[in-house]
Amino acid sequence: MIEEQLTGFLQNVARLRQARSGRSSSWDQSGKNQDYWVIPPGEEVVLTELTGPGCVTHLWMTQFCRRLIGPGLIDPALGSDVAPVFEIHNALGVNWEEPDPFYYRKVLLKIFWDDQEHPGVLTPLGDFFCIGHSIPGNFSSLPITVSCKPEERHRFGGSAALNCYFPMPFQRKAKIVIENQNDIPYGQYFYIDYELYGEPLPEPVAYFHAHWHRENPCQGWAPGLQVNSPEVNVPHLDAGGNYVILETESQGHYVGCNLSVAHFQGSWWGEGDEMIFIDEDTWPPSLHGTGSEDYFNHAWGMQDNAFLMNGSALHESIIPGYQVSYRFHLADPIHFNKRIVVTIEHGHANHLADDWSSTAYWYQTLPSPVKSVLPVGDRLPTSPSKIAACPDQGTPSDLVYSDDQRAALEAARERFSRYQALREEHLDRKIERTRQYSRRNVEQAKTLRDRYDQQSGHDGLTR
Repeated sequence: MIEEQLTGFLQNVARLRQARSGRSSSWDQSGKNQDYWVIPPGEEVVLTELTGPGCVTHLWMTQFCRRLIGPGLIDPALGSDVAPVFEIHNALGVNWEEPDPFYYRKVLLKIFWDDQEHPGVLTPLGDFFCIGHSIPGNFSSLPITVSCKPEERHRFGGSAALNCYFPMPFQRKAKIVIENQNDIPYGQYFYIDYELYGEPLPEPVAYFHAHWHRENPCQGWAPGLQVNSPEVNVPHLDAGGNYVILETESQGHYVGCNLSVAHFQGSWWGEGDEMIFIDEDTWPPSLHGTGSEDYFNHAWGMQDNAFLMNGSALHESIIPGYQVSYRFHLADPIHFNKRIVVTIEHGHANHLADDWSSTAYWYQTLPSPVKSVLPVGDRLPTSPSKIAACPDQGTPSDLVYSDDQRAALEAARERFSRYQALREEHLDRKIERTRQYSRRNVEQAKTLRDRYDQQSGHDGLTR
């Protein structure tokens, strides 16, 4: 009876269970204080391999990846006995190195379940922990947290403490791997906390999965048009062209995602509806939303708030052009018995062509879907300098336009032409007024000078 009563979210903590707690970590097994592992470039290291049945209950990680610019003054061998990691500013002249700005995208987290040859978790390390664009910031959600020192916050490659509390059960085996696809070594601190059980888990077991996806750019049909302008308000009654956050076949439940957007158009990146197709869905989907910020449970754009289930891990007001949003379906998981496809429009009717990347989180039965990630060079963040500074960024020539889209593009060109003419007239008036004001300023200054001379008795000829 007691066991039946203690089944709530927090009440579960009070239940006695037959389990053995354990931890794999990067502690210095010589007893000294070098409590991090160094992963060579182009190699991977197994952080732990656990024999089940069991459950990974917590991941903690912090890391560094520094590129040497010049020689330091302390012998490296001596330095390793002085401090675990040098944290000396280059201005002091003792060392000369800098963090690799994009190592969060160059390092992969891979988790293998049971005897599978391909991972169930495959993401860049930073994006798994909602560090989009390789820019960490402080935020706290229920399953994932990130914490930075003030001087490291909102910097490319800034150091951070990362935590994940997603429960990850396994029947036979769990293998957790870090792969360093950088060209320089990488340092990793970590805890992997877990439970072991004496009896097999009830079948079927839902295994934790995560996968990273990117489209850079998304195939927008009118990236030069402003969001919420009348021309982009065309019908879109299918999921064609939508950005795909997750597609998998099995039985399970989708528990959320993070989405990183780099948008430098000068308007904003949203207004895309989420469309989630379950099992035999065609059109309409089982779940259809009303806009990007609405899916992330904000409104009127994304706010600089980070809540337990939703929010901004990085807000575009802090670093213009970069947004990282998250939404976790922990209280409202989205169930599927055969398949699920989670999609969202990039701008209404997919008119925008921004850089989008996402990490999806879900549970499903094995086998895991075979997923892959882009090569390391194609994972690096987009910077504003890579975007053409042109109001009309053009449209892809290989797209097939609908009649509505062609009409919208033509209407937009006509409206822009009319607007340019009106704006030139308006600017001409402002320019002429500026010239008038300039002359008046000169006249006023001369009048003031003359008045002063008259009042003071100066003739002004000696100046």
